[in-house]
Amino acid sequence: MGRHAFGLPVLVLSHRGARSGKRRQTSLYYSEDGPNLAVIASKVGAPENPTWYTNLMANPNAEVQVGRQRRPVRARIADEAERARVWQQMASIYPGYDAYQQRTERRIPVVILEPIR
Repeated sequence: MGRHAFGLPVLVLSHRGARSGKRRQTSLYYSEDGPNLAVIASKVGAPENPTWYTNLMANPNAEVQVGRQRRPVRARIADEAERARVWQQMASIYPGYDAYQQRTERRIPVVILEPIR
């Protein structure tokens, strides 16, 4: 889509509601991780995960729009190496992520969005 004031790139994630099945859209900061995109389910350090994360765990097939390009993706939770790499990259640009993790007892998930070919 563009860039936020913090310099982080923004995508639009189209996903299906976990219970309703209705199509939802959420704008999220992201980073590139090889051919994949990665997003952080921080919800500003709230005690629960964001709804979009719950939706992706129930229905992992989704679509992302980056700029004018749309592409289908499949969501999964990052493994430990991916999580460490993505977290460091995104927290170096936006230190708020580290503050969010300190604010909550849950381990904030990092989600990998793999292109579907």
